[in-house]
Amino acid sequence: MISVNDVYEYLNSIAPIEMKMDFDNVGFLVGTAAGDASKILVSLDITQDVISEALDIGAGLIVSHHPLFFSLKSVTDTDIIGRKIVRLLSGGMSAICMHTNLDAAKDGVNDALAAAAGIVSPSLLSENGHLPSGEAFSYGRVGYLEKPRKLSEYLDMLKYALNTNGLRYHDAGKDVYKVATVGGSGGGDLHHAVAHGCDTFVTADIKYDIFLEAKELGINIIDGDHFCTENLVTGVLIEKLRQAFSHADVFVSERHKQVAEYY
Repeated sequence: MISVNDVYEYLNSIAPIEMKMDFDNVGFLVGTAAGDASKILVSLDITQDVISEALDIGAGLIVSHHPLFFSLKSVTDTDIIGRKIVRLLSGGMSAICMHTNLDAAKDGVNDALAAAAGIVSPSLLSENGHLPSGEAFSYGRVGYLEKPRKLSEYLDMLKYALNTNGLRYHDAGKDVYKVATVGGSGGGDLHHAVAHGCDTFVTADIKYDIFLEAKELGINIIDGDHFCTENLVTGVLIEKLRQAFSHADVFVSERHKQVAEYY
C-alpha cells in the first residue's frame, strides 16, 4: 500500500520544505500518515467542490498547492476552514499542501509558468534563499523567447497557454523578447524584472500602483490571473506522482476552475 507519508516524503524531496517563505504553512496538514494514498486527487486549492470530487472518486489524499490553512485556534464546523477539515477527516481523507516551496522548486510552479510564457532555458529571477547544499532558489524566472514577438501576438499566445478567461496588461510599446515570470501574486518583483533589463513581466494580482510603476519604467506588464499562472503545476505534479507511484491512481481536479470572470 502507498501511504500518505510515502507521498509526503516524495513531495518533500522534489520541493523541500526549506524553500518555503517564512509566513507559509506547508506539508502534511490534515489526516493520517499511515492512511491509504492509492488514489490521489491533485488540485490548486482544497474547496468543498474538490472535497466532493475526492469523495466521489474514492481518493484518500488530496495534494494541493495552496495551504488549507495558515493558522488555527480551533477546528469546528462553524467556519469555512473548519468545515473542510471536519469533512476531510470524516471522509477518511488526508491533505498535503506544497505552496511557496513548490513555487521555487525545479519543475515547480515558476518553471511551468516560464515554459507557458515561451521562455527558453529560464534562469533564476533573484536569489531568495539557499538549500542546505548551498544551491540557490528563487520564486521567479527570467529568460528570452526564441525570437521577439509583437505584444498583441504574445498576448494571444499567452492567453491560450494559460487557459485564462482574460488578461490585464499595460503596453509599454515594446516587442516581447526578454521576459520575467512570477506565478501568483508577484507584483512586488517588478524591480527584479527591470534590473534584468526585461521588456515584459508576467505575473498575477497586479495592483494599480504596480501598473503605474510599470508604465513609468517603460515595461510591458501582464496579469495572467492567480489561478491560471499557478494551476499549470497540477499537470506537472500528476506526471511526477504517476512516475514515482506507478500503482497509484492520480487525478487532477476537473471541478476546480478559474474563479475570476471577465464581462
